[in-house]
Amino acid sequence: MKNKFLISILSLSALVAIGCTNLEEQVIDESLEVQAANIVESVLAPAYGPLPDAFTHTKNYGLQLISSDQAILPPRGSNNDWYDGGKYIELHQHTTTTTNVVVQQTWDAFRLMLSRTVTAIDKLQPLASTDSNAAKALSEMRALRAYYNMLMLDYWGIAFKKESAGENSQILRKQEAISYIESEFLAVVNDLDNTKGPGRMSQAAVNGFLAQLYLNAAVYRDPYGTPSFSATDMDKVIEYTNKVINSGKFALSPEYFAIFDDNNHSNKELIFAIDQRQDLNTSHNRLGYWSLSGSQYPLAAFPKANGTDGPAITSDFYQTWVQAYGSTDPAKADARFYKENLIIPDNLKDLTGITPANDANHYFLVDGSTYEINRGIQRGIQWGLRNASNGQPFKVGDNGQYKIYPIIEQRNGYVNYVNHTLEIDLENPNNKDYTDGYRVSKYQFSRTSDTGRNRGNADIVLLRLADIYLMRAEAQLRKGNAAAALTDVNLVRASRTARPAVTPPALTSINLNTLYRERGFEFYWEYSRRTDMIRFGHYEDPYTSKTNTDVRKRLFPIPQSAIDGASSVPGYLVQNQGY
Repeated sequence: MKNKFLISILSLSALVAIGCTNLEEQVIDESLEVQAANIVESVLAPAYGPLPDAFTHTKNYGLQLISSDQAILPPRGSNNDWYDGGKYIELHQHTTTTTNVVVQQTWDAFRLMLSRTVTAIDKLQPLASTDSNAAKALSEMRALRAYYNMLMLDYWGIAFKKESAGENSQILRKQEAISYIESEFLAVVNDLDNTKGPGRMSQAAVNGFLAQLYLNAAVYRDPYGTPSFSATDMDKVIEYTNKVINSGKFALSPEYFAIFDDNNHSNKELIFAIDQRQDLNTSHNRLGYWSLSGSQYPLAAFPKANGTDGPAITSDFYQTWVQAYGSTDPAKADARFYKENLIIPDNLKDLTGITPANDANHYFLVDGSTYEINRGIQRGIQWGLRNASNGQPFKVGDNGQYKIYPIIEQRNGYVNYVNHTLEIDLENPNNKDYTDGYRVSKYQFSRTSDTGRNRGNADIVLLRLADIYLMRAEAQLRKGNAAAALTDVNLVRASRTARPAVTPPALTSINLNTLYRERGFEFYWEYSRRTDMIRFGHYEDPYTSKTNTDVRKRLFPIPQSAIDGASSVPGYLVQNQGY
């Protein structure tokens, strides 16, 4: 049976058109109970509706990822693909300006999300005193508003306090902002439950976000200084992570990459996520295809659904894996690094003397229904589907199976195999090869998509149980309890048992540097690296094509368009330092 809430989001455009219309006018011949339920669902849906767009690759995802040491997006090829006015170069080099498009569009998206929660709260408050569903929905919207404000505080150092649509927001910073967000979470956490799945704000999500707030509070109080992590804050982190763990509602996933599969909505590791089941028109595969080679085609049914030759991992981040595992290839040591889905026959692995000009018979066959590209960090020559000379369909053998070849990169007279090499930087951008850099295929390119690129089915993960354990480990470590921290870290490592040969071995000791590295392994290419780098004191470190050490770049600039829009109220919206 279709979820009524998802159907409400499908009708989002109609809801937006309603605006401030009295919702009672929509009620026709239904009972009061059904009327109230419909109103509640239709009010909640618009508040969640902007999430898929706000967290897409060219907004929040790109903002968090490219500004860190994990990813780099240089202009590619003679056409300078992905240059886009230098917006990704600015993010990576920490030279971001007040007109950076990624910053501006993420700000606009977050402000829209906040506005939607305020509108929902306005509509729910009159109903909450007499209807229990409306009262619970009101608590849900307050929690969602607090989460959105925590994102604003993390990125721009401010939160917006606004209780009704008819009043101006009060801008809060530092401890004042922390206290407001904390009070909102605490006011509603016991009103919520964990029954609606990861796509809705729940008691566990609020407890997890409270832990995040306390863990980062030292940074939020003094965004440009050296964080001072108080025992009180760390005790709160432990308290609220314990609540999630002890609820017994969640479990670590034995297969690491199943967390990011297109059927992950029921994965018990997920606590809060953007619901992308195909009931939704806004779902997409962008986190699946952004990094992939433009010559990589992950779906046999869709010959035009390919990668975009977007960001690659930096050599610096790759070296953290090498340092951890020494002479052992991390693909053979850690289930989180790589999952081989395409098994190349031994007689085809050696490409000595094989070129695109003579490899017509250098292939093996797979069924289209089971074809799946490799996941994780992709290195070296890639294998996969190859288009016929007319662009489609894919080459098929006599028995109807698909031919799998070394993938060819063919652009502007250049013909060679797609060979992802480690080194990639921002220098000499006009000469960048499309295949430079190791790529990341973390989210599954949805096998259930009915269009290929869009209509992805994987929920976008924003909070999961592994983070709860590693936050608790960090709090314990900062309090001096290394033994408890090591237990939590090793519990997460030992949980990835679906491929026992690559279950990460237990660590024998732990310190802050090891824990920082472990967070990189567990959460690479998710939504936390920039925040982690700042908290662990590494955001000013030099890394590939980045040397800026200005601590004021820890916060992004408030877009100039927002400053200009608020200019009628002098002193209302003040630009962050350093911009």
